[in-house]
Amino acid sequence: MNLAVLVPFRIFAQVADVARVVVETRQGSYGLLPHRLDCVAALGPGILTYASPAGIVYVALDEGVVVKSGQDVRVSVRRAIGGTDLGQLRAAVLHDFLERDTREQNTRAVLAKLDGALIEQMVEFQRDR
Repeated sequence: MNLAVLVPFRIFAQVADVARVVVETRQGSYGLLPHRLDCVAALGPGILTYASPAGIVYVALDEGVVVKSGQDVRVSVRRAIGGTDLGQLRAAVLHDFLERDTREQNTRAVLAKLDGALIEQMVEFQRDR
């Protein structure tokens, strides 16, 4: 198979002759083999594992999507970190990706409160007119 890992604005990795790919979806781990049916799956933060002629390779991924079409597997994610030490990559996923997601959710909550306060002030202003 041909594997491509895409992040915004660049190709993170492009590998030919991949024997198998294992990704972590929101429902659990999912293995892709060359003759498996085509599919699409949503990815959660986790580790992508693939077997290439050079050996087993691990890549920490953020949220995204995986698409298998024929012999091509494309993984599109927000962030990716490559490495050889599985423990360090797992720590990167837990620390960097999940912590950033928590901060983003907190930011969205604050913005929602500000939007609500602005709407209340506009309604009050309309009543005073």
